[in-house]
Amino acid sequence: MTKSPPFHPPERYTDAQAALAQVQKLYEAATLHLREGMQQYVAGKGSGERLRACYPYVRLHADSVSRRAQPGDKRLSYGFLSAPGRFETTLTRPDLFARYYREQFGLLIANHGVELEVGISHHPIPVHFCFGDNDHLEGSLSPQQRERLRDLFDLPDLSAMDDGIANGTFMARHGEGQPLSLFTAPRVDYSLQRLRHYTGTAPEHFQNFVLFTNYQFYIDEFIAMGHAAMADANSPYAAFIEPGNIVHRKGVASQQTSDSVRLPQMPGYHLVRKGHSGITMVNIGVGPANAKNITDHIAVLRPHAWIMLGHCAGLRTTQQLGDYVLAHGYVREDHVLDEELPLWVPIPALAEIQQALESAVSEVTQIQGAELKRVMRTGTVASTDNRNWELLPDNAPQRRFSQSRAVALDMESATIAANGFRFRVPYGTLLCVSDKPLHGEIKLPGMANHFYRERVDQHLRIGVRALELLREQGIDQLHSRKLRSFNEVAFQ
Repeated sequence: MTKSPPFHPPERYTDAQAALAQVQKLYEAATLHLREGMQQYVAGKGSGERLRACYPYVRLHADSVSRRAQPGDKRLSYGFLSAPGRFETTLTRPDLFARYYREQFGLLIANHGVELEVGISHHPIPVHFCFGDNDHLEGSLSPQQRERLRDLFDLPDLSAMDDGIANGTFMARHGEGQPLSLFTAPRVDYSLQRLRHYTGTAPEHFQNFVLFTNYQFYIDEFIAMGHAAMADANSPYAAFIEPGNIVHRKGVASQQTSDSVRLPQMPGYHLVRKGHSGITMVNIGVGPANAKNITDHIAVLRPHAWIMLGHCAGLRTTQQLGDYVLAHGYVREDHVLDEELPLWVPIPALAEIQQALESAVSEVTQIQGAELKRVMRTGTVASTDNRNWELLPDNAPQRRFSQSRAVALDMESATIAANGFRFRVPYGTLLCVSDKPLHGEIKLPGMANHFYRERVDQHLRIGVRALELLREQGIDQLHSRKLRSFNEVAFQ
């Protein structure tokens, strides 16, 4: 016997806000059913019935892909169907994704003149995904209760969380519609849980413009920048959030400190603006595995851009320590995405990101025109999964990097760019030369400390300014059709 919430038949909508309200109603009823059942079970008062609730869905049918002309039509790269037929997706956390869902619903209604059907799917919500950051009911379970949990509730099913849609390998089963979104609801929920674990902050705090770094020095500067913004009455940022969900608000003396917080593996920090239009920064640590991991999960939040700021080895004799490298191509020897995104797939530079980064370098350094080439080189960046590539026999890596015309080498940039391409998130890379191992200038403590003092603050300010420029020019300019295939999903 399975007990579910009261059934609500599908309803049709031509208004995006009304459709969103129905999704919110169905989702709240479903998760409340599971939360109450779990609380009863933990207290030893359960009835012994199996409890189940399913995700809401949105579905539409279109006989034509022709788009209706709209006043001031901006021809976005998303918000329309690539073929006639039936399209659908499951939905989760309509509180967190309210703005996003409302926009996607509205574009589909406006572009195709269709009704949206909202109903309850057949895909169960895992009970683990119904609880917030401060709910730790599983820790209260006895070993016997934990063993019976699977008999009474649906647990996460990894087979429902693959990235086949994003990878272009998805095949709809008989009777299923084509996907509307890159991610199903279970996949989104899984990543939201992972973000809490790896960054130490709730998904609600993440902003739509993201910086990644591989050094704590950058985070130290970002923390100082965040606290300074909160002390500035004219700052456009309303809050600064640190791991442990410690919130500092502008003009309000903070009662909390992050000194006692045990930092997670990839700590996240957030300069918050209205509409999630601020800046998030994450220290991903070293290596392509971390870079893939965090971008796999942040991608479900559908950010408008992410940029890598990090250190690299300069491969040219003409480069100096502290010079910048703006990546316009990537050599992928990171190996972590070879199955999901074959090596024969090119990872193009995106003009909007490149221009913003170059403008930011010029603005922050106060160097213009041809002189800019003196401190910043545009070229190919190679990323490797072998930190000690210099020690491999026969100089094979050096030959490959030379053949590729690479000007710099690191361990994360190609992964972040490739996952941006894979998940349709605009991406870019601006690195700073911290050593030149091929030319005898290896990274030694004294040299490194001097370099960090000289360059980290400037490099960070360039990255922040680049994201501000992207925000100012508007996201309509940002989402490139280069990232969309000819049979793309409609959601951004």
